Amino acid sequence: MNAAVIDTEELDLFREMVLRALEREVAPHYEQWEREGITPRALWNTLGEAGLLCVDAPEDHGGCGVPFEYSVMLVTEMARLGYGALATNVMVHSDIVAPYIAHIGNDEQKNRWLPGMVSGDVVGAIAMTEPGAGSDLAALRTTAVLDGDEYVINGSKTFITNGQHADMVIVAAKTDPAAGAKGVSLFLVDTTLPGYGKGRNLEKIGQHSGDTSELFFENMRVPKSALLGEEGKGFMYLMKELPRERLVIGAIGVGAARGSLDMTIQYADERTLFGQKLKELQNTRFRIAEMETDYRVNKAFIDQCISEYSRSELDASTASMAKYTATEMQCRVADGCLQLFGGYGYTTEYPISRAFIDARVQRIYGGTSEVMKEVIARSVLGR
Repeated sequence: MNAAVIDTEELDLFREMVLRALEREVAPHYEQWEREGITPRALWNTLGEAGLLCVDAPEDHGGCGVPFEYSVMLVTEMARLGYGALATNVMVHSDIVAPYIAHIGNDEQKNRWLPGMVSGDVVGAIAMTEPGAGSDLAALRTTAVLDGDEYVINGSKTFITNGQHADMVIVAAKTDPAAGAKGVSLFLVDTTLPGYGKGRNLEKIGQHSGDTSELFFENMRVPKSALLGEEGKGFMYLMKELPRERLVIGAIGVGAARGSLDMTIQYADERTLFGQKLKELQNTRFRIAEMETDYRVNKAFIDQCISEYSRSELDASTASMAKYTATEMQCRVADGCLQLFGGYGYTTEYPISRAFIDARVQRIYGGTSEVMKEVIARSVLGR
């Protein structure tokens, strides 16, 4: 990955284009999608047509080839506007699945999957988490057994973002169950093949329109060409690619916190209490001051990490710090802002309530805050 000089004027123009597209294609429908519990499959093609998918994918595979900053800005703006579920779905597709293929895949795999992911014809998902494994990737039970020119996959996954709409899933499976983490391999699974199954879209306390599913593999045969990278190196690939995932989750947290603060500052200027505007009360002023500071400190760190990632200098522990501190801050800010709304904040009529419930999962997926602290501790104290 080569560091690129960012043209801030071009980045601002791209941001304006993103905001216009979201206002046109998402804003009129998002409340309905939240009520229905999922976004329509056609939205992915709409996003692709608007140029909002996999923007930093290589140009020769359909992408724009722009720097990473463009991609992370896109999902951060979605989060700032209150589209938390959509930000998560797009983040998994564009900032996790596509980079795995771009960085690890061979030319045949890139040509097959990346153009469709850019256009929205192919929705991508990644299946790591299992019902009994959680954050412990070395404890995977899903197996892939080589049989002639095919691998036979058996097992199940859960909490898989984009699982309902996915056309291709990166599946982590054990090709050598006796080898622990060194026996994990990755596969690009075509979801139209026999043996693939999906459960219902999971009902969650937040990110209601998010596509989150259980997946099942029953004697599913995939060609040897579906192997991503080399057999047995899946865990190494996961460790290499996780920093981007965790950084982008942190950036989404920063964007969402900005959105929560903006709506609360506006509310404090409009709401009257005890004969004064809410913003004139000392408690309001102090809480906003605390949360604005919390936000700015975390944003500065996230921006630093984005620059480090673009220079190929972001290590796993620093990425874990980014996810840990930014998502914890997001939850603090959402909680503090909701408190300032009082009883109105607890009603679904006010968007701060959605910001509050959408924030909670950020401390869980992509590695829990507890796992992040262990990764950080190992870098400082050893194992």
